[in-house]
Amino acid sequence: MRFSPRQFSMLLLLTLGAAFPSFAADPQWLWAAQDAKDNETVFFRKAFQLKGTPKSALFLGSCDNNFTLFVNGQMVTQKREWTYPARENIAKHLVEGKNVIAIRGVNEGGPAGFVGLILIENADGSKEQIVTDASWLTAKEAEKGWQAVKFDDVGWKKPHVIGKIGIAPWASVSLDPTKPAGIAATIEENIRAIAGFKVELLYSVPKDEQGSWVSMTPDPKGRLIVSDQYGSLYRVTPGKDLASTKVEKLDVAIGEAHGMLHVGNALYVVNNEGQKYKRGLYRVTDTNGDDQYDKVELLKSIDGGGEHGPHAVRLGPDGKLYLVAGNFTKPPEGYASNSPHRNWAEDQLLLRNPDGGGHDPHIFSPAGWVARCDLDGKNWELICGGLRNTYDIDFNTDGELFNFDSDMEWDTGTPWYRPTRVNHIVSGGEYGWRNGTGKWMEYSPDSLGAVANIGLGSPTGGMFGTGAKFPAKYQRAFFINDWTYGKIYAVHMTPTGSTYTSNFEVFIEGKPLPVTDIVVNTDGAMYFAIGGRRTQSGLYRVTYTGSESTAPAEIVKDEAAAKAREVRHSLEAYHMKEDPKAIEVAWPHFNSNDRAIRYAARIAIEHQDPKLWQDKALSEQRTTAAIHAMVALARTGKRGDKALLENIVTRLSLLPWEKMTEDQFLAAIRASGLAFIRLHDLQKDPGGLSPEQNLATIRPARPDPKLATALAGRIAPLFPNQSENVNHELAALLAYLEAPAVVAPGMKLLATSQTQEDQLHYVLVLRNVSHLMNNEQRRAFFSWIPMAQQSYRGGNSFRKFLDKIRDDAAARLTDADRLALKDVIEGKARVEVVKLETTRQFVHNWQMEDLLPELNAVEKGRSFEKGKVAYQAAQCYKCHRFNGDGGDTGPDITGVGNRFNPTYILESLIVPSKAISDQYLNTSILTKDGEVFNGRILEENAKQIKLRPDPFAKEPIVIEKDNIQARQLSKISEMPQGLINTLTKEEILDLVAYMRSAGKAEDKAFGK
Repeated sequence: MRFSPRQFSMLLLLTLGAAFPSFAADPQWLWAAQDAKDNETVFFRKAFQLKGTPKSALFLGSCDNNFTLFVNGQMVTQKREWTYPARENIAKHLVEGKNVIAIRGVNEGGPAGFVGLILIENADGSKEQIVTDASWLTAKEAEKGWQAVKFDDVGWKKPHVIGKIGIAPWASVSLDPTKPAGIAATIEENIRAIAGFKVELLYSVPKDEQGSWVSMTPDPKGRLIVSDQYGSLYRVTPGKDLASTKVEKLDVAIGEAHGMLHVGNALYVVNNEGQKYKRGLYRVTDTNGDDQYDKVELLKSIDGGGEHGPHAVRLGPDGKLYLVAGNFTKPPEGYASNSPHRNWAEDQLLLRNPDGGGHDPHIFSPAGWVARCDLDGKNWELICGGLRNTYDIDFNTDGELFNFDSDMEWDTGTPWYRPTRVNHIVSGGEYGWRNGTGKWMEYSPDSLGAVANIGLGSPTGGMFGTGAKFPAKYQRAFFINDWTYGKIYAVHMTPTGSTYTSNFEVFIEGKPLPVTDIVVNTDGAMYFAIGGRRTQSGLYRVTYTGSESTAPAEIVKDEAAAKAREVRHSLEAYHMKEDPKAIEVAWPHFNSNDRAIRYAARIAIEHQDPKLWQDKALSEQRTTAAIHAMVALARTGKRGDKALLENIVTRLSLLPWEKMTEDQFLAAIRASGLAFIRLHDLQKDPGGLSPEQNLATIRPARPDPKLATALAGRIAPLFPNQSENVNHELAALLAYLEAPAVVAPGMKLLATSQTQEDQLHYVLVLRNVSHLMNNEQRRAFFSWIPMAQQSYRGGNSFRKFLDKIRDDAAARLTDADRLALKDVIEGKARVEVVKLETTRQFVHNWQMEDLLPELNAVEKGRSFEKGKVAYQAAQCYKCHRFNGDGGDTGPDITGVGNRFNPTYILESLIVPSKAISDQYLNTSILTKDGEVFNGRILEENAKQIKLRPDPFAKEPIVIEKDNIQARQLSKISEMPQGLINTLTKEEILDLVAYMRSAGKAEDKAFGK
């Protein structure tokens, strides 16, 4: 009798159950230490000897919250839910002699523990059991190759034994091999959808037979073509329920797909893994009409694979294929040299530290990209770059393209960590991902900001709800999958200028729910899959059961936004050609108030011969236009052109820095840095390698002293600034210029910063000028590092980054100085360096839906002191007076508790632009000479208007009324969004209670 893989697994369980009627020893719950930390990662190893290749071997294990299992260095599975222990047949991974089981465990809050059992039957019939106990080894940090048999684990320690299996809070966990797991895919009862929507489990994938599904696409008959991450393609005919859903394996020589798309008779497949088939874009067709694919064509080989390889493919409104790839993938060979995205570079002003864990130190721009080609896989063009690892893209009904991009989770707790984000993908777009500490800030003028910053997570599939039988709001929504946290978000976009703003909500969530791909099928239902990394897969259907209309949604009519998009598209038409008309058409838009239009204009200009517009750029008088013209000049100039470098720096020095808006200030600083980055000679690294040999060291050489002194003299008096972002960039530029004036203010900002990210930013910058510090400042600087390593929290690479920063700073000192500071450099002595030791960092991009259910908790039991600290951390005091203290650029909010309920106060914190008093509305003014000014009118008479460009401006801008062409009120609040995203849910509730109390500690909200 022959058994299927699934039947064999069940037989194995029953056989082992008979062979091992009881444990020889009880498995013990383990952790690295008794005091488990939130979001902590720990590592376990167990080495053992086998006298031969085993006949069978079963691993059973659980970890609160999740773990990855490695056998002899090879990843076998990931398990994301501790209530469902893993059951894996690992016999094929074991060998005669020494073997190693390795576990990477992650705790997401609360108690933490790992328990495991291995049941082995040898070829001679003898049996062995290996259980988790004190003989295992553990570490909180692991070097490269820690999973391998030959790894030297001499420095690893014995684990903390919590107790034997059956103890609380894991009493329900069973490692009994005789009990089958039942339906393996997560059942509907463990999945929550928003009101009015229903989730049905249609298919639980037999993992041993059909693998782990990661991509899918509907075919013209409403069936779903799905792909196992490491195996074959399958065709699913959805039924009315789990029992009637049909699945067939496709007899076609292609699979391992991370992206698929059906266009007419053609199935396009993006092979990613490259294990059985060559990586690339394929076209698969049915040539004889028998409803079976029989022809496979490789249209384009793609150099890149794995989880950061080529991913989704979509059909654009122009009839072309759009393909997205992660940052370990090279652009498609032979793409057009005049593609919209070109002229990229690392563009690092200061020394960049690669990832301390060694994840991507040799991955450089263009990083992740989107490219397009025709339906035959020819005529490739590179559209954008600077992404990290986007898995999916999709077009909205306006024909605009969007993605959901990731960031390195090991970077959490650092200022260079960027939350997962939704981007509007445009022609020539640059999105600023660089490895290690080199990521560009979102406000950088040579890149584009996000439409939505979501938070921690792992982006996978995404698609618009177009065609779904959902209410109109959800037909227009962009649905995005978070694999790590088991969530599907609905992102609701609003046309704003030539791009979009957004808010979002959790649409579906479950445990475990490692969502991979998501589609809208021809039946109007949404389908999503779970799986990936050999985890358990399932297929689900989402339908609407509420009372709202599900008729096709009308396209949102916004004439102003449509016109703005037309302007941007007209500029993008010059992104692939040289045309003298481009200068005439694009130049006025250098001064646009619309960031995306300014960006499109600059790319259009950069694609023209600089000889035709260099003089025009240097003579530009409009402030915003002049800044972005200098960005264009710097990016198109030639290395070593000292005359152009001096001209650009001189022109930027003449700007009215004291009167500039925050956006202008930030752009001008970046333009100054770019001039040195692109035009100055390059610096060689300490090891003697040229920058061409080691891209991680690319940065400009030490600037000409005369030029550096002149620029530093212009900007140093402006440091520090009220804006934290401006302070960050001024500190970096002054450090590059080696201006002594950066040290004392920089150390003061380090001492007074409210978040660990801000503190770390100044440490990262000031490491470049340790040679300019006095010994007292050096002792304080080096004292911060062991304090942060002991007190602060971050991702897997956090402490390693700190080690490298310390080494960099020490390397700039003389031997005598290093000897004098030996005790503090080595952490054996320490002085007080910061007023606030804080683990405050990015927590979550809070939305109203996250907090509304908790608002009844602001009436009592809150903390006055924590509310006051949260008020300071959210920077409310900079603009508002409260209980007699604070700034005066915003309204006095002492009495908000008397006028508004908690919901209104919360909304003003999360969505500040939703309701703005007429007294505090900003005004946008267009002058006859093309200058655009935005800000608050402070004074107006018959001849002039005095305008404050932003809350931090020291002087108003004076505008003559006879020079005004147009003016209008702005719908955007001066208060930026996201100020509470470094607060926990409890801190936000304390903040709301504090604001309602008028600063009175005796308020009833603080009573028990």
